[in-house]
Amino acid sequence: MAGRACPQCGAPVDPDALECRFCGEKLSPPVKEAAPPPPYGAPAQPYGAAQNPAYGAPPYGAPAAPPYNAPYAAPYNAQPQAYAQPPQPQAYARPPQPPQPAAYPANTFTPDPSWPVKSKVVAGILAFFFGGIGVHKFYMGQIGMGILYLLFCWTGIPMLVAFIEGIIYLTSSDEAFQRKYHVRVG
Repeated sequence: MAGRACPQCGAPVDPDALECRFCGEKLSPPVKEAAPPPPYGAPAQPYGAAQNPAYGAPPYGAPAAPPYNAPYAAPYNAQPQAYAQPPQPQAYARPPQPPQPAAYPANTFTPDPSWPVKSKVVAGILAFFFGGIGVHKFYMGQIGMGILYLLFCWTGIPMLVAFIEGIIYLTSSDEAFQRKYHVRVG
């Protein structure tokens, strides 16, 4: 029998050891090698064993060895097979919603009184006709964006963007317009 090694630390252990002397890992008991089966055509039992039960028979009270043609039985220390189960879908609960303040109902919006009063119709018309030079941005109070539109007006890109913004101004609701651009609709 070849030498054994500890499965925990890899150190060599004695063939009959039940514990590693280096790391203390419990070892499985040594498995004795079974005798090879008889060659093909040889009798299953030695000559005379059937006639003389004392010849080759186990000691009194010990279980008899299975015949060579018996189905394979796993050794007594074999581990049970564990098969991985496919992951099951989990039902997740909805996260709790934060409580709404009692003073303000959930669907009302009140614009800040300090916001300037602007008309979304005027902003949309300015974006359609003079959006290429950024007039609508100056009207909405976005001076930096208006200057940027002026700097790039020769490319035509601000005109295209202003056309789209004009559509957005005219089709948005009053509440969405007020929330997005921080103005009061007058």
